[in-house]
Amino acid sequence: MTIKNLLENKFVFLDGAMGTMLQSAGLKLGERPEALCITNPDVIMEIHKKYINAGSNIVYANTFGANRHKLEGTGYNTEEVVEAAIGIAKKACDGKAFAALDIGPIGELLEPAGSLTFEEAYDIFKEMVIAGEKAGADLVVFETMTDLYEVKAGVLAAKENTSLPVFVTMTFEETGRTFTGCSVESMAIVLEGLGVDAVGINCSMGPKEILPLAQRLTKATSLPVIIKANAGLPNPADNTYSIDAEEFGALMKPYADCGVRILGGCCGTNPDYIKSVCTKMSEISPEERDFRYSSVLCTPSKVVDINGVRVIGERINPTGKKRFQQALRECDLEYIAERGIEQADAGADILDVNVGLPGIDEKEMMIKTVKILQSVLNLPLQIDSSNAEAIEAGLRVCNGKAIVNSVNGEQEVMDKILPIVKKYGAAVVGLTMDQNGIPQTAEERFAIAERILENALKHGIKKEDVFIDCLTLTVSAQQEQAQETLKAVKMIKDKLGLHTVLGVSNISFGLPEREFITTNFLIQAMAMGLDLPIVNPNQTAIMDAIYSFKVLSGEDRDSEKYIARFSGRKTETVVTSTAPEKKETNTFGDIEYAVSKGLKEETRKITEKLLTEKTELEIINDILIPVLDKVGERYEKQEIFLPQLINSATASCEAFDVIKASILSKGSESVSKGKIILATVKGDIHDIGKNIVKVILENYGYQVIDLGKDVSEKDVVETAIREDVKLVGLSALMTTTVESMKNTIDALRESGHDCKIVVGGAVLTEEYAKEIGADYYAKDAKQAVDAAKAVLG
Repeated sequence: MTIKNLLENKFVFLDGAMGTMLQSAGLKLGERPEALCITNPDVIMEIHKKYINAGSNIVYANTFGANRHKLEGTGYNTEEVVEAAIGIAKKACDGKAFAALDIGPIGELLEPAGSLTFEEAYDIFKEMVIAGEKAGADLVVFETMTDLYEVKAGVLAAKENTSLPVFVTMTFEETGRTFTGCSVESMAIVLEGLGVDAVGINCSMGPKEILPLAQRLTKATSLPVIIKANAGLPNPADNTYSIDAEEFGALMKPYADCGVRILGGCCGTNPDYIKSVCTKMSEISPEERDFRYSSVLCTPSKVVDINGVRVIGERINPTGKKRFQQALRECDLEYIAERGIEQADAGADILDVNVGLPGIDEKEMMIKTVKILQSVLNLPLQIDSSNAEAIEAGLRVCNGKAIVNSVNGEQEVMDKILPIVKKYGAAVVGLTMDQNGIPQTAEERFAIAERILENALKHGIKKEDVFIDCLTLTVSAQQEQAQETLKAVKMIKDKLGLHTVLGVSNISFGLPEREFITTNFLIQAMAMGLDLPIVNPNQTAIMDAIYSFKVLSGEDRDSEKYIARFSGRKTETVVTSTAPEKKETNTFGDIEYAVSKGLKEETRKITEKLLTEKTELEIINDILIPVLDKVGERYEKQEIFLPQLINSATASCEAFDVIKASILSKGSESVSKGKIILATVKGDIHDIGKNIVKVILENYGYQVIDLGKDVSEKDVVETAIREDVKLVGLSALMTTTVESMKNTIDALRESGHDCKIVVGGAVLTEEYAKEIGADYYAKDAKQAVDAAKAVLG
């Protein structure tokens, strides 16, 4: 029996919570669960056996936090903990179940929101998976993940360094997004593309709350779907959950109706819950799923469905652009980012990324460019290069599903590029040319397209991920070729059912008033079936033509987008660009734009100019704080997500640095709005949420005293008194550590120190915050800022 065989079963049953069982067994506050694999292996063995006896087909080894980052300072290393944990799990299984290497989040935010690089995350996971396979693990499971970028690093580490099957589950909120903004659909698209064996949802919510998300997930992937729900909602007051085993089993039954076949439990569950699920599922069979592939691209928070005309912006390309070439040579990444932002604001759906230039390291520049673009934008990318190393480097660090531009009909090119496309789950553009050049007839181009499709399918690339470029030739030199290109587009659309791409602007090269020719050709091409025009979206006429076409084709229902674009436009006004007009320098509008887009250097330059007109406090109070408030409001409305929020805060930090330097140069005191203590309470080692709050508060001008994690009541009280701090922020992620939070609040009150207390954390509620004596409850960083304003101004 293998994992592959097991997945053919009607249902596959996983285990339940490890932490819940360890707490019942007497796990001490602050004690590392993974260390018990070495100090008390019998208790771990007994837990595994109980789950296996309850019906679990797969048990998760006690390795959730066994990465080197979380083990730092414990006296243990990854290899010894993983070896011990897998050994215990395998012995408990004794041929009756499979043992999974369980991997949780590293515990540190990845770039661009944090300081951990993608490559560093990969190395951390690599160490774990190698140790896991060596110790005898049957599969690798990544669970409770919130960052798709971190998951991608882990999956690549597992697939490149082991032969083990890979399961992945991420943790979502009721909105259908993780706390970093990743959607259920984006998770499914990226992970299926990377070749994982099963995908799903665990933790955060109970069976009722997860069910609607599971229904969405089963429609977004063909993979087996995993659900490991919590035992309802937590009660931080007594460390219990709201659903008992019998009810849990009953609530898991509806998952069979949407085709979910891999079931288990998360926080608050125990072997009784798993036994209940097994019993309930024995009475039913899962429904067959009716999943159909479609042509989609994505970032973590945005899916672009190619079910109509989608604009690929062409401006990130050095060809014929001296300033862009200079930016590449000088590694001026902010200039490149600005070109991306302009196109996004002008209506591009996808960005072409071409950084090929003689004299530079294209591979390294591709990595840097992809990283900077996805730090400031929420659009899928098209990696444009003929260099296989540069293509793979770009795909590797791309956070989402991208397009590769391109392959052609040469067998050598296809054999080199298509395996890379398949490995990273990308789509691919096929150029209808080969070693003999560009064919003169539509029929010959069609034949090459057929050959490209046949090779892509052989490499395991889905038909829906093959896009064909019929090639636009310059009409001033080869006039008859315009009609051959259009004919080829229609043939490929009608006979092969493939999406088509064209670099539209090539048609008018060398002619005066190029826009007229380009726009007319674009309209004809869209009428023939062109889906993906590569154009300059900053040209108003081009985008006007696309918006108009979408009305006539029926894509823009009720002309909604057309009306939004044109209502209020004055017809007598000549507009040459759809990008936002560049405002005069050192204005409120400029700095608002720079901060909201995360443009650090631009923010710094604008602030330096503002200082010639305004005082430091005027800039802070009248400009920076209102800008950050607007960003925060957009975050609350889910118009932007955590990476964009952090990026804007980091950009504003550049402004504050300039202001602080100006004040110090005058011999004045700091402009700090007041001191705030932040601490993760005793026994809790989770500090990502606290660190996010710290970044945001600092960029509002508050001085944050960060005491770190696992902080005692005494340290909080002594620091608050010594530094005369008027606001103390406490964080706890686990139900077992909220008692420490209450103890810290009590200690602060008993000390007599005059201060307010704000609390936050995944298990807290506003009601419980009041119950334990907190003054404010903050569900996120924005509400923490609101508390700071209320207390400190």
